[in-house]
Amino acid sequence: MFPAFSLARLPRIVFGHGVRTQLPDLVSAYGKRALLVTGARHFHSSPHWAEIQAGFKAAGIIWEMQGVDGEPSPGLVDDAVRNYRNGGFDCVVGLGGGSVLDAAKAIAGLLKPGNSVMAHLEGVGPELPYLGPTTPFIAVPTTAGTGSEATKNAVLSVHGPEGFKKSFRDEKLVAEIALVDPDLLATCPPHIIAANGMDAFTQLLESYVSSKASRFTDALAWSGMKAARNSLLEWYKNGPDARDAQAGMAYAALMSGITLAQAGLGSVHGLASPLGAFFPIPHGVVCGALVAEATAMNIHALQARAEGRETLLKYAQAGRMLTHDVHLSDDDALKRLIDILHDWTGQMQLPKLSALGVTTADIPRIVANSRGSSMKTNPVVLSDEEIGEILAKRI
Repeated sequence: MFPAFSLARLPRIVFGHGVRTQLPDLVSAYGKRALLVTGARHFHSSPHWAEIQAGFKAAGIIWEMQGVDGEPSPGLVDDAVRNYRNGGFDCVVGLGGGSVLDAAKAIAGLLKPGNSVMAHLEGVGPELPYLGPTTPFIAVPTTAGTGSEATKNAVLSVHGPEGFKKSFRDEKLVAEIALVDPDLLATCPPHIIAANGMDAFTQLLESYVSSKASRFTDALAWSGMKAARNSLLEWYKNGPDARDAQAGMAYAALMSGITLAQAGLGSVHGLASPLGAFFPIPHGVVCGALVAEATAMNIHALQARAEGRETLLKYAQAGRMLTHDVHLSDDDALKRLIDILHDWTGQMQLPKLSALGVTTADIPRIVANSRGSSMKTNPVVLSDEEIGEILAKRI
């Protein structure tokens, strides 16, 4: 049988070593005035920045720049919209990691309407429908993690005890073009490779077992997980010398963005929202800290409830794929899957939550705020106690 599925809007995807040289022509197709949204520091010191500036100058493109330092807030987006809405920009280019792309996506969506992003954030404020129009958006990732270049949501955060981490989400926000050049990843330091890589793999695994998964998303998630298996640790250990591994993780991250946009995620990302809001913890670090225990809890809950046999088989298939051993029994494959995820977390030195300021006293508040959109597509409904146990094992 082929169950029904629907496919949300995707960007035009341009992928490969060296495709960054196409950026001036892609921008020129929309006009000659561009707003560049970039990281506040890191990319400007890379050799590629000078190359991109030269390409823009040669093409007669005039640009202004908005920096993003850390995870973007609604205030940053609103300030940028206020400052640039009368700039006559023909397109917005997001050039950076997931936080940069999320900020650029939101800014591109609101430059023309001019209103506050708070009007549209889910779970915050009036949640008014977004009507557009958008400014054309080109996404150019320089890390391999969130897959934001392929999604419709811009994740924005306010940190602190009353903080939140919520999405501005609409298909109109999807990038017109995702320009994915693995060469732009060459300057990523090991701790960024680790956190972003675990984010990408978690998104692939969670979308693979999501309650909304389809044959379409399964195929992409599977190819992305295989790419991560073959690439993540090699890139982490060997850095820019592992050029093929860089490309493998750029591909894995792109697939993770496509599959999460189509199928949704699970409990790790349900917990990442309050953890990222209440504590200054990078999103990928949360994923790396929790994915092994969250996967173990999902498997335990499915087995205990005697349900979700198809999902358990998917988890077992993932275990066999990661071990390169197609002959493992289902039980052994499930165990090896969890062992490998723990091993990756250890090898890449991803910390426990306690090292990031989380205590057992924080568990009830985190659990109470974890049941957002990501938790709704977890393959099994977990109790508050089960969610709390995931956290407790990583404190």
